[in-house]
Amino acid sequence: MLDFTKIDKSNIGKCFDYAILPKDTTEGVIRKECKIAVKYNVKAFCFSSSYWTRVVAEELAGTDILVGAGIGFPFGQQTSAVKAFEAEEAVRMGATVLDNVMNVGALKDKKYSEILQEFKDYKKAAGPAITKMILDVAFLTDEEIATSCKLIAEAGIDWAKSATGQYEGPTLEQVLLMVDTLKGTDTKVKVSGIKFPRAQNAYIFLMAGAELIGTRDAPKIIESLDTMRKIGVVPQYKG
Repeated sequence: MLDFTKIDKSNIGKCFDYAILPKDTTEGVIRKECKIAVKYNVKAFCFSSSYWTRVVAEELAGTDILVGAGIGFPFGQQTSAVKAFEAEEAVRMGATVLDNVMNVGALKDKKYSEILQEFKDYKKAAGPAITKMILDVAFLTDEEIATSCKLIAEAGIDWAKSATGQYEGPTLEQVLLMVDTLKGTDTKVKVSGIKFPRAQNAYIFLMAGAELIGTRDAPKIIESLDTMRKIGVVPQYKG
């Protein structure tokens, strides 16, 4: 659980991944947005495939901001071998954190051993990179969310992530379920797919036990920290 009494504008950025996912993104846009990521001192700069990895790694060289490539976007229905190759390639190209999409259909078919093996293959392929697995909870029942989180933790994946951001985002109840299911494990909760009003919702998710928010609105949400404190959403800073 984050201690907001020790978080201010100088370090709040580390609670956010800056995600740039539009289909029409160009190299110029990527380079420009990387500079914004540095300005706001975010945790990672995330993009939808390994295509931009070298450009992002170049722009973020010399910083502590993670280079975040998407794996299996946006449906997660590639074979395990293809996802493993994507992960290995992205890491070779400079990615330091990977966001992989779970195969929702396989989960609904209750192919749990197959999914667990895919998760383990992904973890192995990622090597030294930080690993995340995306559930897209809008398509899942509470039971399926809990099952997914348990499989993610069993595979040793570092983060369970609520959504790709391409579909409906999570409810507070779904995030609380993820947090409760993963309590006592080494897997943390990342929330993406933040609904409007995004600033309020992002901070509420962090107060609920998520430790990372992925969003294109990260700069605006970071800038709203003082307002969130003023209205009592976030505890006051005590240093």
